[in-house]
Amino acid sequence: MKTLTIISGKGGTGKTSIVGSFASLAKNAVFADCDVDAADLSLITDARIKTVQEFKASQKARIDVAKCIQCGDCEDACRFNAIQNCKVDHFLCEGCRVCSLVCPQGAISMEDVCSGQLFVSDTPYGPLVHARLEPGEENSGKLVTLVRQTAEQIARDQGFEYIIVDGPPGIGCPVIASLTGATASLIVTEPTLSAISDLKRVLSVCNHFKVPAFVCVNRCDLYQENVRRITEFCQQEGVEILGMIPYDLNVVRALVRGKPVVCYTESAASQQITKLWGRLAERVTLL
Repeated sequence: MKTLTIISGKGGTGKTSIVGSFASLAKNAVFADCDVDAADLSLITDARIKTVQEFKASQKARIDVAKCIQCGDCEDACRFNAIQNCKVDHFLCEGCRVCSLVCPQGAISMEDVCSGQLFVSDTPYGPLVHARLEPGEENSGKLVTLVRQTAEQIARDQGFEYIIVDGPPGIGCPVIASLTGATASLIVTEPTLSAISDLKRVLSVCNHFKVPAFVCVNRCDLYQENVRRITEFCQQEGVEILGMIPYDLNVVRALVRGKPVVCYTESAASQQITKLWGRLAERVTLL
């Protein structure tokens, strides 16, 4: 079983569009959307939710009105102004527990709250594990880990060959959680200065955790000078560029119809993505 994580140093590079096409090209894979803050892989894979599981990773204060003597100590101690008139505003409460410590009556307790949901869905291409983090909630790294572990369990139980992970953008905790245990990573970048900068940062994360990395340049025909810079950087770092995908309006047309571009039409982008998957699967098999 091989785990392939597709990541990007910044958002908007086309990572999810490429993963959606991989879904139709890979014949024996489980898919995991680890971008839990904005999970959208299900939109282009015709996902049908099969199971839903609550994700609880945070706590909020609760005041027992029968014990409360309205002394106001909790209001004075709360630095987030989450307690007013002996009532807790759950949108402002950060779960720091200070109020429960200062309450002389022991009237305040901490209770688990739902931070998000974990979904297992059926798609025409294989099982999809994805999640949704509630607005303002934290611990996205824990939810990413739960998504990845659920996908691994499905792959083991049903004998799938690949786990293909649509990772979150950036270099923070969710990215590290999605890279854990990965066989290899594919970094999707584009020929812009910000993307080149973020490519260098996310590659350093892969190197730190000793995850073999490959690179794909999306919209490669927009600015050749930056493509040259990316190529030179990858050569210096010893990183192989597996694909160059041109700008193609058919990608947008396919997204509007909720389909991967390789299922929509035989365009320039779909042809290059198909070749990219072939090269990537070949490299991953050897690891």
